[in-house]
Amino acid sequence: MSTAINFQPTFEELGRSLQATTFVVVDLETTGSTPRDGSGITEFGAVKVCGGEVLGTFQTFVNPRQEIPAFITVLTGITNAMVINAPYIEEVFPAFMEFCGSKNETVLVAHNAPFDVGFLKGAAAQLGYPWPGFAVVDTARIARLVLSKEEVRNCKLGTLAEYFGTEVTPTHRALDDAQATVEVLHGLFERLGRLGVTTFDDLTSFVHRVTPEQRSKKHLAEGIPAAAGVYIFRDRTGEALYVGTSRNLKNRVRNYFGASETRRRIRDMVTLAESIDIIVCATVLEAEIRELRLIAEKQPRFNRRSRFQEKAIWLKLTNENFPRLSAVRGGESLRDDHGWCGPFNGRNEAQLAIEAIHETVPLRQCTKKISAKSIPKGTSCALYDMGRCGAPCIGQESSSQYEEHLVRARELMHFSALPLHQHLTKKMLTLSDSQRFEEATEYRDRLSAFIKGSSRSQRIRALTRIPFLISAKSLEVDGRQSWEFVCIKFGRLAGSAISTDPATVYDTIDSLRLTSEHVEDSERVLPASTYEEVEKLLNYLESDGIRLVDMEGEWSSPISGSGRYFFDRLEQESKWNLFTQKQA
Repeated sequence: MSTAINFQPTFEELGRSLQATTFVVVDLETTGSTPRDGSGITEFGAVKVCGGEVLGTFQTFVNPRQEIPAFITVLTGITNAMVINAPYIEEVFPAFMEFCGSKNETVLVAHNAPFDVGFLKGAAAQLGYPWPGFAVVDTARIARLVLSKEEVRNCKLGTLAEYFGTEVTPTHRALDDAQATVEVLHGLFERLGRLGVTTFDDLTSFVHRVTPEQRSKKHLAEGIPAAAGVYIFRDRTGEALYVGTSRNLKNRVRNYFGASETRRRIRDMVTLAESIDIIVCATVLEAEIRELRLIAEKQPRFNRRSRFQEKAIWLKLTNENFPRLSAVRGGESLRDDHGWCGPFNGRNEAQLAIEAIHETVPLRQCTKKISAKSIPKGTSCALYDMGRCGAPCIGQESSSQYEEHLVRARELMHFSALPLHQHLTKKMLTLSDSQRFEEATEYRDRLSAFIKGSSRSQRIRALTRIPFLISAKSLEVDGRQSWEFVCIKFGRLAGSAISTDPATVYDTIDSLRLTSEHVEDSERVLPASTYEEVEKLLNYLESDGIRLVDMEGEWSSPISGSGRYFFDRLEQESKWNLFTQKQA
């Protein structure tokens, strides 16, 4: 006969309870997005908390030994003057590590932890400290798992702080954001408790959970090569569910079946997937371009970006008597002789660009058709009385007189933005001097929208007018010095190749010339590809280490074009935002 013995396990046997775990919640302010590009830390903020009780705080500025970019100052309010007398990282880092304690004592917490922990690891490596290997909790990742889209529109710290009603509001300052993250963490723990997550082991398992569907489909990733290329997830009928690209197909595809994949829609996609097609590509660029083309062709339902390039908004002069400016979808019908620019990030931005041109050129703004029959019956509008339109609708302006306005508008969009830039900047400054900041901001927005859209079109136009171009880039393949060659025709990737033997470099180039895709030119804005493909090729050609091997035609940008003002406008926008905030 046996006797049942009741057994009550201890908390230690169940795993360390969340209530008994000491967390160090950290937030950093920096000069950039990653330590790999030389960005440095400008401020530390940290809160040590256990069982809902704050055990201590840590805050200090750090002299990053570099200028703080203007847009960072606008975002955080941290200026160069505030950090000039602050201690350097080698003085701050040991004190911060002492505040944290050992990895057995505390758990690090951050919102979007890869960012903050990445900078901490970068500082440790820079100073020669071994990284302690703290356990890390990412509140952004937990929020994506426990909160639905109906509850929060996104998982940014400010959104979560508003949702949980935190006492401290995030301000993009280190200690404020760390304190807000503490309250968000406790709000998330309350939600996790309802799901049975009460120990740190429970939390780890919850965050790194793998669904049964992911486990059962793991065999689909077998036999995939560790090469650059494109992968296509397909359902049982062969329909494309998702298209992606990677430098290492083997590693990337395996991730879809592991704990690192937390996106709900992708997990749903894996549930439906029955096979994976692999396309190995000669170069990473070729893989990225193939991905764009396949998404446009297959329209896979689980891809979000690049599916509807035909819905992009462009600005053009209409093809009619007395043309006017119009925002249209797609770029297939646009022609240089009509006048165009874009694409824009939405119809609102295109409308702002139209308003910017109207400030400089008195084009008609009415939509009615003008003909010999309509002119005698026409009536003028208020713009004619204000001197902002020549009223061709009532015959006050001839076709030849109106053509002068069209020439000026095409000049602004295609070649020189100088007159528009000077005119709107002058108006903006005049209004701001009169403390009419809201009106001045409207002119700033119009100018910025035009500069962004027209600078994009000028870059696109420059590449799509080149019949033939071959570029080269030095890289290392399997420990050997190699060359990557790319052939572009009229803004379309026509071929790519890699030469691993210095003796065959010229043979590879000749072969690329002979075997590259034949591409026809046309009078259309995008004669051979999509704007996303053209911009991806431009970003590649403008990256470090690219050399031009051969080219037919010329590659140039207008000296007074919008590209000249693009980065100036970004900096001026940052300064203007800061200025108007201070005035308010």
